[in-house]
Amino acid sequence: MTPFLTLQGKRALITSGTRGAGAATVGLFRELGAQVLTTARTQPSGTSDALFVAADLTTAEGCVELASAVRDRLGGVDIIVHMLGGSSAPAGGFEALSDAEWRNALHLNLMPAVRLDRALLPDMVSRGSGVVIHVTSIQRELPLPEATTAYAAAKAALSTYSKSLSKQVAPHGVRVVRVSPGWIETEAAVALATRLAAEQGGDIAQGRKLIMDSLGGIPIGRPSTPQEVASLIAFLTSDRAGTITGTEYVIDGGTVPTV
Repeated sequence: MTPFLTLQGKRALITSGTRGAGAATVGLFRELGAQVLTTARTQPSGTSDALFVAADLTTAEGCVELASAVRDRLGGVDIIVHMLGGSSAPAGGFEALSDAEWRNALHLNLMPAVRLDRALLPDMVSRGSGVVIHVTSIQRELPLPEATTAYAAAKAALSTYSKSLSKQVAPHGVRVVRVSPGWIETEAAVALATRLAAEQGGDIAQGRKLIMDSLGGIPIGRPSTPQEVASLIAFLTSDRAGTITGTEYVIDGGTVPTV
């Protein structure tokens, strides 16, 4: 019997694939039969050299290096999943955001996708097939002004870019879709919840509640798991989603309170 979902024979690039939802996506894609190349700034121990590229994608040079590795090692790519993103900006609202912090947010959350798409999508267009997933964030709609204004703005820019790109390449058989997560319970999120709980003299459940309260609550009562985010991405890149393009799929447990 043919499985409901397969990525057999697909060549995929997944950025930031060594931790959290990125690692879960890499693992699921390989389980479903895809050949996956992933990247991060440093290579974890035990990772195959043939399937990993150490590159700093916040630089133009790092993106060129990765695009070259995709061609050399995979012979091209059928799926690109842009997982890379994050924020290290200080608290303090807009006044704490220097020009350098704004540049950091854009060069981490927007420009790697722009540069890699520019390098790799022409081959997809010429073949008449391919899928690109841009992982955005619900913070483009629900920013947290104390610390994530620049991050939220960069993700909003990524979303707008993604929509425009989809309109250009869809007539050539290339699908472009956005996945917008809310809070994902990654290793880093667990560490944050643990730290917040310790500061309040409580347990990790209290730490989780503090994070959920800061988001205005999560109606389903918990964050998403990395595996749930990976499952959504896998479906959207599969042939089962063959006419889905130019839209955004939110996976946030109901956090965003508006229609």
